[in-house]
This record gives sequence, structure tokens and C-alpha cells, in this order.
Amino acid sequence: MLILPEERKHEILNELKSIGKVKVVDLAKQFNVSEETIRRDLTMLEESGLLKKVYGGAIKTTFQSGEPPFTQRTTVNQAEKIKIGQKAAELISDGDVIVIDVGTTTVEFARSIQNKDNITILTNSIPVSAVLTESLNQKKFTGEILLLGGQIDPKQQSVSGRLTEQMLNQFNIDKAFISAGGVSIKNGVSNYHLNEALVSRTMVDVSKQIIMVADHSKLGVDTFCKVCPLEKVDVIVCDQSLPKTWESHSKLNEIDWIEA
Repeated sequence: MLILPEERKHEILNELKSIGKVKVVDLAKQFNVSEETIRRDLTMLEESGLLKKVYGGAIKTTFQSGEPPFTQRTTVNQAEKIKIGQKAAELISDGDVIVIDVGTTTVEFARSIQNKDNITILTNSIPVSAVLTESLNQKKFTGEILLLGGQIDPKQQSVSGRLTEQMLNQFNIDKAFISAGGVSIKNGVSNYHLNEALVSRTMVDVSKQIIMVADHSKLGVDTFCKVCPLEKVDVIVCDQSLPKTWESHSKLNEIDWIEA
């Protein structure tokens, strides 16, 4: 049975989780594709920090969380993330109050915010706040920036914890731009890190519109912590079109899928 590349990669990860190692030869037979196709899949998964390639196959990633530190992810699928960020920035209106989640895609989104007036931006991402501060100094947009307080994770360069969630609950937010470790039909939006997932959940709860920014490597992937079901997402901005196998699912009926 022939399946989509993203579904195949998802199955490869599931097998890797259960047995710890996969072989190119076995996977090629299992999915009825060429060994070169499997090698390309493994390369993409390695670039996303989800496994480590070895001779003849792959093993589980050495990162305990399943996701490499922020600085090691900045160049993974960077061209796609730039396109996503530019397209997502078009969804901001003058006067909006928005919140920006942590992640490398949201950093590219922050870089793309220009020619907007009187916007208020909240974020728990240290790199996002740095990019926005520089843009504000250069008068690329007008408004104000609020860096949410809490516990700093130096590896992921994020701020999270109960204090972060409490601060978010003090605001009425127009649009939340959230990132994802994975997104699937069954389990919705998920994240590798518990504390970050809890902050993302709060962003979803306090915002009128939920916009998810995610590149193709996140599709069909389930990570450690659930953030929200797909029914709570209003817009998905991705570098590829809606997967064919997802078109018939009712959970996507009310979601505006935007291809960057």
C-alpha cells in the first residue's frame, strides 16, 4: 500500500520508538519504495532532530526531549520557515493584540512583521523578543512588546511556568501565532516540552483566533505533550498544501489552510 511521504516518516518514527533502530533495506520493502527514498526520509528526519542516521539505517536521537536545542534547529528547513513567516505576517492588522509562541518558525515570523501600526505583541520567546525589539527600534512597525515573565529554559531560549500562564490570563488577545512540534488528525497540535505546551495551551485559551505556523516536517507527527485539538485552530500556515489524505476529515472543515 502506497502512502504519503509524511505518513511514511511518521510510521518510521513510530517503529524507531518501539525498537530503537531501523534499517533502510527493511523500510524500503515495508513501504514498497526505493532505498534512496528511505534514505531521503531519514535525512529529513535527522535534520529535524528526530533521529540519528547510522550505516544502513537510523537510531533514536540522543536528545532526551526528542528535539535538539533551539540553536541547532535554526537552519533546519529555514527557507520554508521564512516563507511561512512572511505569509503569516500578512494576517496581522493594525491595532491587533497578538501573542507569539516559541520556536524557530515564529522567529522568522517576527522578522517579517513590518508596516503595521499600533500593534501590541506578547511573547515567551527570548529570540522573538530580541528580533521585535530591533525592528521596533528601526521603526519597521509601531506599537509595544511585552516579554512574558517566568522560568528561562536556556537550551530552548523560552520562558515558561505558572507565572507565564498567569500573566497571559490577564490579557484579551486577538490572534495567537503558535508553533508545533507536531500536528496530526488524531491528536492535534503537540509539543516536545511540557512547560512550553502548557503556555501554548493558555495562549489558545485567551485568544480569539488561533493561527498555527508549521513546516511540512511537522505534519503527521505526534510529540510528547498535547497542546490543543485541531478543532481549536482557525488557520494553518504551512509550506505545502493540505495533504490529500487529510481532505476528507471533518476536523479540517473549519480551518483555513494557507500555503506559503
